[in-house]
Amino acid sequence: MVYVNLKSITEPVGIIRIMAVIITCMCFSLMASVKPDSSPYWGWCMFTWIFCCFFTLLILILEFTTVSTKVPFAWEDFTAAFAILSSVLCLCASIMYPTFFSCSTCYRQIGASVVSWICFALYFAEVVLTRLRPSGQNSGFLSTLPGIMKMLESLFACLIFLSLESGQYSGSPALNWCVAVYSLCFIFTIAIILVTVGNLTIYFPFSFDTVVIVYNVLAAVMYITAMVVWPLSSFHNNKRPVGCGNLCAWDKLVLITVMTVFNSIVYTLDSIYSILLVFFLSSE
Repeated sequence: MVYVNLKSITEPVGIIRIMAVIITCMCFSLMASVKPDSSPYWGWCMFTWIFCCFFTLLILILEFTTVSTKVPFAWEDFTAAFAILSSVLCLCASIMYPTFFSCSTCYRQIGASVVSWICFALYFAEVVLTRLRPSGQNSGFLSTLPGIMKMLESLFACLIFLSLESGQYSGSPALNWCVAVYSLCFIFTIAIILVTVGNLTIYFPFSFDTVVIVYNVLAAVMYITAMVVWPLSSFHNNKRPVGCGNLCAWDKLVLITVMTVFNSIVYTLDSIYSILLVFFLSSE
């Protein structure tokens, strides 16, 4: 039986979600009112705000109609994970959009940038409120530290793919290795998330936690090699061109380097934490 739950929109989290829907709608409306850009970063920012707006509205509707109580997965875990993901996405968009597409006389772009920071603040506030729930309510994978790190690993990989161009690595075995690292790690990270969230680990004839530990260590080592190889190979005898504008191919190489460093750190922390969790903390 479905009934209306007014409490879902009158609680602090519900009010924050309503504000987030309005503000994200303002973001992509301001962005859409400006001439579209062919840059993948422009598309990423637009996707971020539309994605956050749509799914926040969907969460509000499902909780208001109590349909959320009938979904076949942990609803609290899903909403907590979505708030974390949205806050990170909005943070990236808030840095990326004004950096590449704003100027001192671009008033609508400036407005979209300011509103995007408000979006980030709202989703971050939701994360804080959901994490302050009584102990035991957020027991799902995505709202735990390993789940958060897996989402960060996937997000940083997406930003790397966003910046990759075939001309950057074609003909270079070293750079091809880096692209293979980015692709393989992304695929296996997404697979781990889906298997864990879908509660499919019980069908494995061996310890899934051990598999994850082995994968995390291998991914960390592979990313560390990419962290060294990518900048050495891509910037060797390749200084920033004089005529390089606000966003050129050389800048994308820098962004890939930075995201590779970030992901190397996250994979390393993920490896250390998973080893501690399985072999030391679980025994206690």
